[in-house]
Amino acid sequence: MNVKSHSQARSILKAVLRKLWSSFKDLLPIILVIAFFQAVVLRQPLPNLEDVIFGGILVVLGLTLFMQGLEMGLFPIGENMAHALARKGSLFWLLSFSFALGFSTTVAEPALIAVAAEAASIAAQGSLIAPGEESLTSYALGLRFSVAFSVGVAILVGVLRILKGWPVHYLIIIGYVLVMLMTLVAPSEIVGIAYDAGGVTTSTVTVPLVAALGVGLASIIKGRSPLLDGFGLIAFASLLPMIFVMGYGLIIFN
Repeated sequence: MNVKSHSQARSILKAVLRKLWSSFKDLLPIILVIAFFQAVVLRQPLPNLEDVIFGGILVVLGLTLFMQGLEMGLFPIGENMAHALARKGSLFWLLSFSFALGFSTTVAEPALIAVAAEAASIAAQGSLIAPGEESLTSYALGLRFSVAFSVGVAILVGVLRILKGWPVHYLIIIGYVLVMLMTLVAPSEIVGIAYDAGGVTTSTVTVPLVAALGVGLASIIKGRSPLLDGFGLIAFASLLPMIFVMGYGLIIFN
């Protein structure tokens, strides 16, 4: 190995170690909390300590790779698509892409898949739906597609807000007023799920692409600030699912 190759290898190794250390620091508060309660409150050793340590190493590696993937892949894709569609000058295709992006990323969201399956199981145990596999699948899919459709609409509205320059706080206030009104009329069995749906949609798949879309769009439109106008799409993506899921509950449980 020549001097240049050796220098490059050292630089790559330093960069990898720096990112691993950064991920470890991000996870350190969780580690300290667990260690404190285990040692001071419970006063018990961790069960399967070797597995816990190995699992922690895998978490650090996974978080490092995930963050690197966001920087290299998802953020550039979102920004480049926003730039290309804005330059194309077609409002139809820009709004179509916004809706499709919100819908597709939410359908693929692992957290939503898990919550929808758990909600179907609990609904069957509570005799709210039939206990058969077909009924469970139908309920879970209906929940997932309701949330995905709502996020698609939310991203579409958020993009319109960036294009038109609408104040974000007015839309958010109107949205939460609708949430409160829907809470009054929705079946009690669906309200908790609806509120959780607003959180699980804004997770690992949806947030990077949606945030990149907003920032990329605001940075290319004249008169818009990426800082002031580029953010806020995630708020819509967590707001509308609550309304749509409660509407889904009105259809299913009434």
